Amino acid sequence: MSNSSSMPQFLLLAFADRRELQLLHFWLFLAISLAALLANGLILSAVACDHHLHTPMGFFLLNLSLTDLGCICTTVPKAMHNSLHNTTTISYMGCAAQPFFFFFFMSAEYFLLTIMCYDRYVAICKPLHYGTLLGSRACAHMAAAAWATAFLIALLHTATTFSLPLCQGNALGQFFCEIPHILKLSCSHSGYRREIGLIRVSACLVFGCFIFIVFSYVQIFRVVLRIPSQQGRHKALSTCLPHLIVVSLFITTGMFSHLKPHSISSPTLDLALSVLYSVVPPSLNPLIYSLRNQELKDALRKMMTGCFSGAITCLISSAEHSLFNPLLAQPAF
Repeated sequence: MSNSSSMPQFLLLAFADRRELQLLHFWLFLAISLAALLANGLILSAVACDHHLHTPMGFFLLNLSLTDLGCICTTVPKAMHNSLHNTTTISYMGCAAQPFFFFFFMSAEYFLLTIMCYDRYVAICKPLHYGTLLGSRACAHMAAAAWATAFLIALLHTATTFSLPLCQGNALGQFFCEIPHILKLSCSHSGYRREIGLIRVSACLVFGCFIFIVFSYVQIFRVVLRIPSQQGRHKALSTCLPHLIVVSLFITTGMFSHLKPHSISSPTLDLALSVLYSVVPPSLNPLIYSLRNQELKDALRKMMTGCFSGAITCLISSAEHSLFNPLLAQPAF
């Protein structure tokens, strides 16, 4: 018997039992999701419309905003729906879609952050070769490789996990469907070992990217410390600071959520940590990059000023039309 027929739905972990707290979680998630959608949408528009941001870093920042939007749209809407309607259920197909898309977007974001680290390394350590090593074709190939690798990894993990027979109930100790919690419901030792093997391979890939990021920043700091002027050192570090903060936030929240000791584990703590690594980084990334990137701030300011001026012009023209149109419409005697 297939899993879809024997397990028609799963039960997610509720944020609270009281109705008032459930509605509070709904409004909180609504505010976070709207802020994330607005911030990432502004960055996408600014990078696409301003030619000053048509650079390798701008291109990768556009891709990063797409992954942030994907992460938010994968987990938050269902959590908002369950809190609003006082339910904890999710269909089998919905539960299969969530880990696939979440794994896909999170993996793509991590690979893109690794590529962006390479961008900073070339810009500071090999500035004369920047145009050659990071041309438009090379950037497109690297971004495509990141998305394709993330898609393959997500597909393999999801297909392997949901091919396992589940016989340990249907209650997940998480507010969204996540592969480690689904594996706890499995009763197939061979399939479980196969998925654990895939997780180890993915962990080796993640660790390899982490080593590359650390090595790149060691080289960056060595070059920066040799810059004679303090202003030059500050300018070089300021270009790396947003990326370093985003990478640190992404890695530390994910590692602490999945590698914390079992002795301090509890449903409340696990729920808070899952929100911390799945919702907070995609919401804060646009703010971190926009605060430290002067070109991005200028592009956002120009775009918002243009939109505001256009709206004012439209309102004035509408007011003039409504004021004079009745006079023009009167019949002549």
